[in-house]
Amino acid sequence: MEAQSIREQRIRKITQLYYSRQDIQRAIFDFSKNREVIPRYFEGFGKRPDTLEYPGDILAVVKKGATSLHCSEELWEDPLKLQTGMDENQLNNLRIGWDLLIDIDSKYIDYSKISAKIIVDLFKFHGIKNIGIKFSGSKGFHIIIPWKAFPKEINEVQTKNMFPEWPRIITKYIMEKTKEKLIEEISNLTRPNKYIKDFQASEQVMPDIILVSPRHLFRMPYSLHEKTALASVVLNPEEIEGFQLKDADPFKIKVKNFMPGVEEGEASELLMQALDWHKDNNQEEEKESKKFDYKPIKLSNLSEKNFPPCTLRILKGLTDGKKRALFILINLFRSVGMDKDELEKRIDDWNKKNKPPLKQGYIKSQLSWSYRKKPIMPPNCKEFYQGIGVCLPDNLCNLIKNPVNYIVRKNFQSNQLGNAYKKRDTFKNNI
Repeated sequence: MEAQSIREQRIRKITQLYYSRQDIQRAIFDFSKNREVIPRYFEGFGKRPDTLEYPGDILAVVKKGATSLHCSEELWEDPLKLQTGMDENQLNNLRIGWDLLIDIDSKYIDYSKISAKIIVDLFKFHGIKNIGIKFSGSKGFHIIIPWKAFPKEINEVQTKNMFPEWPRIITKYIMEKTKEKLIEEISNLTRPNKYIKDFQASEQVMPDIILVSPRHLFRMPYSLHEKTALASVVLNPEEIEGFQLKDADPFKIKVKNFMPGVEEGEASELLMQALDWHKDNNQEEEKESKKFDYKPIKLSNLSEKNFPPCTLRILKGLTDGKKRALFILINLFRSVGMDKDELEKRIDDWNKKNKPPLKQGYIKSQLSWSYRKKPIMPPNCKEFYQGIGVCLPDNLCNLIKNPVNYIVRKNFQSNQLGNAYKKRDTFKNNI
């Protein structure tokens, strides 16, 4: 608590002075057009929806205690008309587009720099010349491809209505296409006692797919970071390799435009290649699912003793990775046929154990979005769960590839054991 208080005091001393800079206000305001913009205070985020009307609004919320500003990657006709629980058609009617925002985060800034450079090279390979890059404020980077760079429709499907499906597909495509190079580059790092030379090392810097979700927020360019007191400074692609944390000192930075000028349709090849890759990849996923006999199931009397170790660890409450954990829990519970009321109660009980808990509005929006779609399986084992520190495999984990398979097998074993006990007791009573 004392360390937290010192950190809080430190950033509060610089916020008003820093956000008083007119060039900082202008950079943040210019980027805010058609976006939800929510101030963050130490105790949490401000009310939603909200926007900026004037550059001076930034200093006004800072004087009320805000330390940073976050915004949506979706672009809206009028962000103030957004409401929690809106259905897909209502959101599509209000949405005018979306930017592709890749979030790279890692334990080590050097890992993030390698990943950022590889992803930039991939974009250039697909003919994208104009790419926005900024430091996240901690140990990662944000890479943006503006909405204008994407085709307005493909095969009579409006691109603006395909959020978050298409950005997620692109992100998965990027992860797959950069994985091998990322492992190779990270493995070449030789500084002792700091870097891990194995496959899992690469997973720690993969783009965070959970950022690509309905009404998700990310830190705005030149916004401060609460934990580091560093600015989310904009970089040129050639500056990534030489970037040092000191370059994000809020009182030494020079303002650049995060949103690059792009040619219309510049990212068309990237999108179409990703969609083609996804189509082929989905066929493989379907074969894999059939191999494990996965289909919509309904397991009654679900007992926590049949949950995999990763799920049991999540249910104890988390401090980091809560949004990814929510994604896991919703899809796991829906995949095993848990009733809506029970699912929501379990999520609510879990969230009370988190430090701090997720905002109820965020949980409701994720549940609402999930209910509008068919149930999907949670991510396959290992990497996704290792990323939030909950992968604690037992003997059964070695035999399965997905937490759903774990529950199905464990439930089957429990039923078999229960039937064996019943037969034994019946035999004893008849002697």
